[in-house]
Amino acid sequence: MAESKGRVDVSSGMTICKPTALLEALGTGQCLLGLDVGTKTVGIAVADRARIIASPLTVIRRTKFTKDAEALFTLIDDNNAGAIVVGLPFEMDGNEGRQAQYVRTFVDNLLNLRDLTVAFWDERLSTVAVERMMIENADLSRKKRSKVVDRAAAAYILQGVIDFLPKTAP
Repeated sequence: MAESKGRVDVSSGMTICKPTALLEALGTGQCLLGLDVGTKTVGIAVADRARIIASPLTVIRRTKFTKDAEALFTLIDDNNAGAIVVGLPFEMDGNEGRQAQYVRTFVDNLLNLRDLTVAFWDERLSTVAVERMMIENADLSRKKRSKVVDRAAAAYILQGVIDFLPKTAP
């Protein structure tokens, strides 16, 4: 694997990059998508073209990987996404556990099907933070929270990257 300018080439045209390299991956009018990958669902969020705010988009209910990937690729195309940010669930001590490896495998499998630019973002406690906000600010029931928490967590992850990135004109 070669590394240059914060990008690690995993094969021709397919890269996993540091969050700081995301901006160079975006073409004119392209946006970022955020993913919160779980075993039952994939929460998806989208950033506006100016990269100011992330908004919850949808949830893919996991079935077979190829169908999940097809649904994700459709969302990437429909939203003109130039790169994706994937939440990586580190353990509280900073180590990568079983769930982080699961997410990395999911991304590797995506990269085997299609050229994408991907950055990982530490998502420790993102779902907990989102649920707490939903309880405190929206007073949503557990049932209502369960319907939106995954895409809201994806927006939380994506917003973290947006706030981290330098502000430039899209």
